[in-house]
Amino acid sequence: MLKKHIISIIFLGVASFLGLLFFVIGERTHVVAQSDENIIVGSQNYRIVSFNIPDELVFAGEKVPVELFYVTENLERELIVNTYWHSSTLLLLKRASRWFPVIEPILKANGIPEDFKYLSMIESNLTNSKSSAGAVGFWQFLETTGKEFGLEINTDVDERYHVEKSTEAACRYFLKAFDKYKNWALVAAAYNAGSRRIDGFMNDQMADSYFDMLMAEETERYLFRMIAMKMIITDPNKYGFYPEFEKLYQPLSSSDFIADTSINNLAEFSKEKGITYKLLKMYNPWLRSNQLIVAAGKRYIIKLPEGSFKMTHAFIKSKSEE
Repeated sequence: MLKKHIISIIFLGVASFLGLLFFVIGERTHVVAQSDENIIVGSQNYRIVSFNIPDELVFAGEKVPVELFYVTENLERELIVNTYWHSSTLLLLKRASRWFPVIEPILKANGIPEDFKYLSMIESNLTNSKSSAGAVGFWQFLETTGKEFGLEINTDVDERYHVEKSTEAACRYFLKAFDKYKNWALVAAAYNAGSRRIDGFMNDQMADSYFDMLMAEETERYLFRMIAMKMIITDPNKYGFYPEFEKLYQPLSSSDFIADTSINNLAEFSKEKGITYKLLKMYNPWLRSNQLIVAAGKRYIIKLPEGSFKMTHAFIKSKSEE
């Protein structure tokens, strides 16, 4: 009995000592965390901060009136939201590396300010998404608007999913809107809300500037979201993002196949070309069914993946045949 009593005392003593030790360490860590302005997360310094808004700011070649307090505060809101929405913004940085080299030359060729590439970013997160309202693709065209600006949309083909062709259509919209408003900020607003609503705001409020009008919240935020993404993408380190180059998504390498006759089975077509049906659709998301009907005198350009994709598929196929 005495032996057990002694062991219990020793056990309690050790437990008390360890408890006191952990308490002291915990308190010390707490004090350090409270007194040090840098919070250590893993191997990086992490700080929740606000950002300085530049005294002068230009977007699409036009001055942003940052001297207006609400302009500064609206821009700061979007900077904070997109800076601390880490996963979404990091993915956008990665996708921009793949898709901006595709979009930029098309904007330039059509005389559209390069800053409008950020419109596709906030519209769709640079994905071929479909909204609940039925808007589709990088530029989020509704079916009626897409057809109005020259996109083919039917059961087999939907060019709203075609990045290059939908970008061309967006440029046609921008040019038409600029011809009307003579102002790129209002062009962006019209793209979001529609020209009819923007005209109504301008007439009712006797205003002719995006920054002077009271609009629906989504439209009021729209341009500021574009500006915020431009600031983050052009200087990511300033906002805490370190997208290592080798981890960015690179442009897709492909060759062109001219389809001037109908393809009745795209799965068989894929197999003949040495790729999977999935890869065919990933490279050509505008193909919306398992066939491509080509009318007389018409032709389509189908992108075929090059490089490791094709080799990997061929390797898998050869192994399965052994």
